[in-house]
Amino acid sequence: MEYRNLLYKRGAAYVTITLNRPERRNCLSSEMLTELEDAFRTTGGDGEVAGIVLAANGPVFSSGHDLGEMAKMNEDELKGLFTLCTSAMTAMAEIPQVVVARVQALATAAGAQLAASADLIVASESAAFATPGGKGGLFCHTPMVAVARPLGRKRAVELALTGDTIDAATALDWGLVNRVVPAEQLESATLELLGRATRGSRYAKGVGKQTLYAQMDMPVDDAYKLAVEVMAYNAARGDGAEWPKAFIEKRHAVWTHSA
Repeated sequence: MEYRNLLYKRGAAYVTITLNRPERRNCLSSEMLTELEDAFRTTGGDGEVAGIVLAANGPVFSSGHDLGEMAKMNEDELKGLFTLCTSAMTAMAEIPQVVVARVQALATAAGAQLAASADLIVASESAAFATPGGKGGLFCHTPMVAVARPLGRKRAVELALTGDTIDAATALDWGLVNRVVPAEQLESATLELLGRATRGSRYAKGVGKQTLYAQMDMPVDDAYKLAVEVMAYNAARGDGAEWPKAFIEKRHAVWTHSA
């Protein structure tokens, strides 16, 4: 697929997907969301890719939905837009690769949702986050699905109801982001975290990520039942069996990146 709104760069181990409509504040139009989902799911099917960096060009990471587009839509069309947005956001959790959002500036409304939907976030000191619907006429219902989950209830409610912008330091304190670094260190810090998050078997990492997300939404007994099944299956074969063998034989493990 040819992308009009994104830059797609394939490296040896990582893919960088960059929002590239700075003149529109990287707003998430239907076209942008369609391209994002395609980029995530296409990369998800590439077994040679270990991780993805989600970045943006310009003075804003993303301003959220394209309000000009929304203003022309009826209810059914709006439902289609938000369904498309949900599919693009959840693609990041559904693919096996580690996704790190590299947030250089303001991420607001669905732009904050986009960042929060990544597995990890590295933010510049100049980054900021907001779900501004709380101070306007349309509450940020769908953005808060992703944004609220890393936060405690009271902080999530405060962010949602006030619509206030929080700076990167506050986002770190509240648990929304993983790292905050000076702007000049943003790229290197993102790659450093991605490198540590992708070491080892790509297969094990993908199964681990998907199982982790699945069990987090389950009662404890169900979570353990799933974890036992997945862990036993993978410990008996492939890279899961290679790890203890390599330890006992006092050698470096040789990963096949398969079950």
